[in-house]
Amino acid sequence: MTSLPVHTAASAQAVMDLESAYLLQNYSRYPLVLKRGKGCWLYDIDGRRYLDLISGIGVNSLGHAHPRITRVIREQAARLIHSSNLYYHEFQGPLAKILCETSGLDRAFFCNSGTEAVEGAIKMMHAHGRRISPEKTEIVALENSFHGRTIGALSLTGQPKYRQDFEPLMPGVRFVNLCDEPAFEQAVGERTAGIIVETIQGEGGIYPISPQWLRRARELADRHNALLVFDEIQCGIGRPGAHFAYQLHEPPILPDIVTLAKPIACGLPLGAIVANTKAAQSIAPGMHGTTFGGGALACRVALEFYDILDELMPQMRRVGAYFFERLKQLQRRYSFIRDVRGFGLMIGVETDFPCKHLVAEGMKEGLLFNVTHDRVIRMLPPYILTEKEVNKAIAGLNRIFRRV
Repeated sequence: MTSLPVHTAASAQAVMDLESAYLLQNYSRYPLVLKRGKGCWLYDIDGRRYLDLISGIGVNSLGHAHPRITRVIREQAARLIHSSNLYYHEFQGPLAKILCETSGLDRAFFCNSGTEAVEGAIKMMHAHGRRISPEKTEIVALENSFHGRTIGALSLTGQPKYRQDFEPLMPGVRFVNLCDEPAFEQAVGERTAGIIVETIQGEGGIYPISPQWLRRARELADRHNALLVFDEIQCGIGRPGAHFAYQLHEPPILPDIVTLAKPIACGLPLGAIVANTKAAQSIAPGMHGTTFGGGALACRVALEFYDILDELMPQMRRVGAYFFERLKQLQRRYSFIRDVRGFGLMIGVETDFPCKHLVAEGMKEGLLFNVTHDRVIRMLPPYILTEKEVNKAIAGLNRIFRRV
């Protein structure tokens, strides 16, 4: 039996070879073995450093080895990590209170991930609809959307490339084009149990949904007694420069349910559903649950994150605006940059050519980002990003674009 103990120094190639031999080959990884992180920087196994502009796909909200998060993890791991939802612990209630107060909604449920939050929202939509009529089970979703990898979440994902290998999926989902309002109105009817929309489409290319469209969704949901779900797994919890992306509009457009996950526990698995009373009443005792969701360690880390977030938000807005303007300057310099989109620290740079190869070019420059929707450089940096680090990112991107 061969093994690679954690205390054994290993080469990058040895790490990659071991994974190649034993892991399910469902990821097309880049040849980079990371060893440690500090602040907005990651270091590979050979000591090279990289500016982290993707933060674990929007997860490491306070960067790496944040001193307050590290302290809390050490303290709580020595006390209680997990207890199950058969019992109470100290941290779910206070965290649920914060989520309800910042979202404008009433009740929270904790799970492990974004896709699980979407699965729970599907159950709430179905349960709500079936209490009105056995035929009220349809869900309306957007083309170009992404809601997760499980069968239910995938059924709501409006991108064929993610769906085609797993069909048939969950029936009763109707997809509408964001630009086709008549089709949207026709899709929502008496059989509609819910409407789900990412307030800023992330995997689909960093596309903010207009307040006019969101208000129309709210009106149609109310007219047909359907639940309106905002998926803010990638675009929420501070990243857009507000607690939630739907709060960027004046007045805010409140959903019945919001699904959350990525940044809330600074790298530990934690997701949440937050719902108003109408939606929350669709789930009674025994109808839904989770083994790991809402554990003591993850919830305590999330509470520490929220204690930091409000003080950090002005910096996030300032640095996000600065990053956006510096990228706009690059757009004026390079004609192949079609658009720069996003809010706060959720930014997409669209090129007029497929640009996945630029990820490897970025690694050469010490920058970590990814490409989504084939043509969009996606950047979801840690919330602690500074203007100085933005300048380093812009300098590296400029060198990359010059080579293009």
